[in-house]
Amino acid sequence: MAKSKKELSLEEKEQQINILKTRFEKNKNRHLGLDWEKIHAKLKANPSKLWSLHEMEKTGGEPDVVGHDEKTDEYLFYDCSAESPKGRRSLCYDREALDSRKEFKPENSAIDLATEMGVEILTESEYRELQQLGKFDTKTSSWVKTPSDIRKLGGAIFADFRYANVFIYHNGASSYYAVRGFRGSLRV
Repeated sequence: MAKSKKELSLEEKEQQINILKTRFEKNKNRHLGLDWEKIHAKLKANPSKLWSLHEMEKTGGEPDVVGHDEKTDEYLFYDCSAESPKGRRSLCYDREALDSRKEFKPENSAIDLATEMGVEILTESEYRELQQLGKFDTKTSSWVKTPSDIRKLGGAIFADFRYANVFIYHNGASSYYAVRGFRGSLRV
């Protein structure tokens, strides 16, 4: 039987779970009161979500558990790399922005890559929540989910952390920079 493109081998699953467990134990301040064994059981029961976490890892995101939604009984993972994930930079915001570029097109868009990975781009409020857990994007920036009224006008928003504050900025959605990527979130 052929392995599907979005499926990890048994060895890759074990490797990814070990990476997540090590990160979980090393960064307890991100998930106070959460039990690894319950998270582990969820990961084992959701191989497609584990594949998405593997994609987050592979592109430099260093995903970690940052919360638990009691209503849905889902664990929330965010990219917790110090800077915007290296494997997800130099991307314009979305497909419309990518298609609008006449020359010097980037390889992909943030929204398209997030969809391919099975994750969501952080919203502004999620980005602010992440910044409560440490200092992220002190040298880079990350696209955040852009409200439709801004996007309709051709813009998109991004965020970073400078001068001990989170800053939200705007840019044309078709712009891209070597130091701007995106951070993903995943519910498991």
